[in-house]
Amino acid sequence: MGGGLVPGTYPPPKTMRPTLLGEKWAVVAGHSRVSTVAAEIFEAGGNAIDAGVAAGLASNVVQVDMANFGGIAPILIRTAGSSQAYSVAGVGRWSRSASIAEMLSRHNGSLPLDGAPAIVPGAPSAWINALRRYGTMSFGEVSAPAIELAENGFLLDESLARSFEITGKNFRKWSSSSAIYRPNDIPLKVGERLKQPALANLLKRLANAEASCVGDRDKKLQAAHDAFYLGEIPETMSKWVRDRGGFLTAEDFENFEAEIDLAPSLNISGWNLFSTPSWSQGPIALEILALLSRTKWSWHNLAEAITLSFNDREDFFADPENMEISMKELLLDSRLDSLARQIGAQSITGRPGPVSTSPAMKSTTAVVTSDREGNVFATSPSDTIDGGPIIPELGILCSPRGVQSRLDPKHPNRLRPGGRPVITPAAIIGLRGSESLGVACPGGDVIVQAMAQVIWQIIENNLGPQEAVEMPRIAAFNAPSAFHPHPSADRLVYAEKRIDSAEITLLQERGHNVELWPEFEFDAGSVQVIKSEENSQGEIVLSAGADPRRSAYALVK
Repeated sequence: MGGGLVPGTYPPPKTMRPTLLGEKWAVVAGHSRVSTVAAEIFEAGGNAIDAGVAAGLASNVVQVDMANFGGIAPILIRTAGSSQAYSVAGVGRWSRSASIAEMLSRHNGSLPLDGAPAIVPGAPSAWINALRRYGTMSFGEVSAPAIELAENGFLLDESLARSFEITGKNFRKWSSSSAIYRPNDIPLKVGERLKQPALANLLKRLANAEASCVGDRDKKLQAAHDAFYLGEIPETMSKWVRDRGGFLTAEDFENFEAEIDLAPSLNISGWNLFSTPSWSQGPIALEILALLSRTKWSWHNLAEAITLSFNDREDFFADPENMEISMKELLLDSRLDSLARQIGAQSITGRPGPVSTSPAMKSTTAVVTSDREGNVFATSPSDTIDGGPIIPELGILCSPRGVQSRLDPKHPNRLRPGGRPVITPAAIIGLRGSESLGVACPGGDVIVQAMAQVIWQIIENNLGPQEAVEMPRIAAFNAPSAFHPHPSADRLVYAEKRIDSAEITLLQERGHNVELWPEFEFDAGSVQVIKSEENSQGEIVLSAGADPRRSAYALVK
């Protein structure tokens, strides 16, 4: 009675955040309100796809510094009982009238972050097509929480307020953006309410088009899709872009679809790992893991695997419609074996690029959902008010992802009329017997690097999702950035300072230029993971990992 416990009786927790276990559903998202929206959809009877789409739409409202309804939404989906995963190509296309020559002529060799690099918004089509093919609910049902948050507003947390203070300095030059997010040239503060009535009205237009359509569920969802891509909305968006030096026309919107395809995959350590295709950087994560599996783990070998994989991106990655070599050929065992043999005692030279201090877009969030039936949904929606002006009538931007295209006519990822840029956001789904993994992450060129490290900890070291996302991380930069003007660094490795100093010294001795990050670095990505497996009693257990480096938030039931 009243006495203290003997020290050491109870071991300390293994993780900073609790390991959450559920049996019905799980969600990890980049914001607590987004996770709550997914939970509400699950409780209303929706599956993981319904919850994932609803969460994605909510992220377009409460994480406007990271994702936008007029932006991109690369999606990966596994349906209950399937041994496959499917990608939804939520990335837009260049205008059919765009060209390298014309871009160079208009903008002095650059891709300015305004109307010029805009592509057709891919996110609306991706959300709707994912819902139509794999969900059970209506667009009106899954968009209702986002509409409420946009119309009535929500209170800014510290993370969003800080983002408005830091990155918001760039959108102050656009009056249409400042009017909403920086009124009177003062960024909104913690606890203040952000309302976005134009965005709410836009989402209502799509929901109303669905509700007024006579027909089955598929026709109703097509009506919501058409409400965005036909008529007044594309006319308004394309004029906004053209007035700022871009190329889009209403005709570029007419036949746009976020295509659904079988995702590329690779078997590693008994896990069949699927990624978003080469219109994203997803396959790089597969290649990093494949090379690591062929050598002994070390920070040096990881950095080398990253360099070799990014070299492949520079040499081969493009819209799958335009790749000169297939992803299947790039991931052949014989080729991976040959690449792995290039990993030696000293660092490898990457692909050079220009030296520049130009800022890249600081955006992207992530949503992962899973349910006990076996459905898995993973996405990394992106584009931000920091990368383009808000169109006042619509409350959204027009995707500035064209900045990830190249203006070099010899580069595989060059700007092509009607083509898609290779984007950094990606997602991974893993399957092994009755087990599944859903993984997504923000962080630009770090996305695939961070996901690969977390997946390695899970499939090779048998760590749980929360333990895996909290492990220390590196990021290697030995190739041009994915963002215009594609600056490069020579053998640069950022390392969180939790890594043992002897390991840091060894990296330096192997030829890497090491710079230390804080213990938990924002720019090291925010990997969000859900694992599903059976326990010894044959019951489904869902475990969720929420990365403490950002404001990721997990909920389970």
